[in-house]
Amino acid sequence: MTRAALRRPGVRIAIGIVLGTALAYVATVPALYAAQDGLIFPATGSTGDLPQGYDEIGLSTADGLQLRAGWRPPQPGKPVAVFFHGNGDSLSGAARATAVLADAGYGVMLAEYRGYGGNPGKPGEAGLYADGRAALAWLAGKGIASGRVVLIGNSMGSGVAVQLAREARVAALVLVSPYSSLPELAAQKLPWVPARWMVRHRFDNAAKLPLVAAPVLIQHGTADTMIAPGHAQTLGDAQPRARLELFPGLDHDLAWDRRAQERQRAWLELVLQPTQRHSPAGI
Repeated sequence: MTRAALRRPGVRIAIGIVLGTALAYVATVPALYAAQDGLIFPATGSTGDLPQGYDEIGLSTADGLQLRAGWRPPQPGKPVAVFFHGNGDSLSGAARATAVLADAGYGVMLAEYRGYGGNPGKPGEAGLYADGRAALAWLAGKGIASGRVVLIGNSMGSGVAVQLAREARVAALVLVSPYSSLPELAAQKLPWVPARWMVRHRFDNAAKLPLVAAPVLIQHGTADTMIAPGHAQTLGDAQPRARLELFPGLDHDLAWDRRAQERQRAWLELVLQPTQRHSPAGI
């Protein structure tokens, strides 16, 4: 382009817009990278009331944290469900999401993360895995083996549940509104930045799920605008033995839908029946 052409007002304006856009992009990408922990884990830090019917318990993590969680013991012969909530939820929401199983006599542990619910520490992928292991260790200390445990992960919590189900021989795994991986979700939400390479916390459910030996139930709403139902289909393809249930018209609040919870209960009764038949009285 000649100097004369560069002096034209329209050309100068166009060049200014391009340069301004490029500078804004260059500034935005590092800002998103630096802020990602707060975006992925918007922990409030407030303690909140323990849901009615639950006792407060303390979980000891391998890195020295004491975490507050909720516990409701099982009726004789019933398994224990450990619920890992989403990134913006709390113990109260976790109790609503497990109401049907609690009413059916299941033991329920409402696991809570570091940095959430008044707990110490800063959330992160490795930290949340440690928090989940602390929940299973607490149950083991009470004589409840992993083979009597059902892991339930909602949204972000699906990543914790899948990791634990890969590590321990649990009775069953239930994923509600899950993602295939956090980088894939970020890439869909922010297609204009190199999100797959920016996200530090991977939570790669699609890679881990084929290694899970336990029965798997995947539930997703077809109208989910937070995590597209295609993520559930990807997970179903990754683990052909999994049962995939899609709920027409339901959004990202699927975990609190009573029909979805009833389907969880019915499926668990089916897949856990042989285990329950031979289980000792009590747990």
